[in-house]
Amino acid sequence: MTALSEPTDTDVMVVDAVLGALGTVLDPELDQPITELNFVRSIFIDDDGVAVHLRLPTSFCSPNFAYLMASDALDALEDIDGIGDVRVMLDDHHDSDKINAGLAAHAGYKGTFGVEAEQDLEELRLTFLRKAHTAAMERAVAKLISSGQATVDDCEHLLLRDLPDGSAKWALLRRRVQLGLGVCPNCRVVVGEDGTALPPEQIPMRLRFARSVRISMEGNSHFCRGLLATRYADDGECDGTSGPVITNLRTSGGALEEKRSA
Repeated sequence: MTALSEPTDTDVMVVDAVLGALGTVLDPELDQPITELNFVRSIFIDDDGVAVHLRLPTSFCSPNFAYLMASDALDALEDIDGIGDVRVMLDDHHDSDKINAGLAAHAGYKGTFGVEAEQDLEELRLTFLRKAHTAAMERAVAKLISSGQATVDDCEHLLLRDLPDGSAKWALLRRRVQLGLGVCPNCRVVVGEDGTALPPEQIPMRLRFARSVRISMEGNSHFCRGLLATRYADDGECDGTSGPVITNLRTSGGALEEKRSA
C-alpha cells in the first residue's frame, strides 16, 4: 500500500500521493505514464475521497485500452492508505457511460463489456507488456550497436551485465520483472517473447521486428499527443498540453488548494 504518513502539510502529502499513484499507470500501447501524456484531466480531493477524470486523444480510442487505463488508475488510487472513496471517470469516449458504470460497480472487464469483451483483461495486459519489453530490449541493444560497442553478431552472447547502467537498462529490467523474466546479470539480453534464448540465425530478424515495434510505439506517442492537443485546444480549464486541474478541499490540513499541475 502507498501509505499517507503524518507530516504537517497534509494537503501537499495527499496531492503528491494521488499524482504518484496515477504516475504508475501506463498507456498500454504507448508504454508511457498517463500523467506524462496529459490523459488526466482533473483531480478533486475532499474528506470523502478522490475523484479523477481521464480523457483520451479521440472518442473512438479502443475501449479495451481505455478500460485498462481507467481500471489501473482506480486500482492505483485505491491502494493509497486512507484516501477514502475513489472514483475514476473517463470523459468524452463513445463508451464512457459503459466504462464508468463498470468502474463504479467494480464489475471487471468482462462484467463491464459482457459478450463484447474480446479477450481476458490479463491476456490483453500480457500482450502489451510483451510489446513494451520488446521495445525496451531493442533500445538497449541499439544503444550499444550505435556506439560501436557491439555488433548484431555479438548479440548472441550479450548478457544483462554487458549493458551500461542508465535509463535504457533500467527500463529493460523493469519490463523483464513485470513479465517474470530473469534479471540475473548472466541472463541473455536478446530473447524471444517467452524469455528463451534464440538461435543465432533468428537474432537479426528478432532485432528487426523489435525495432519496428519500438518505432511504432514512439510514432504513436507523438501522434496521440498531437491529437490530444488539437482535441482539447479550446478547453479553458485544461487544454491538451497541460496537466490536470487539481482541487484539494480536504479539511484535515485546514487549507483549500487549487492549482494546475505543470
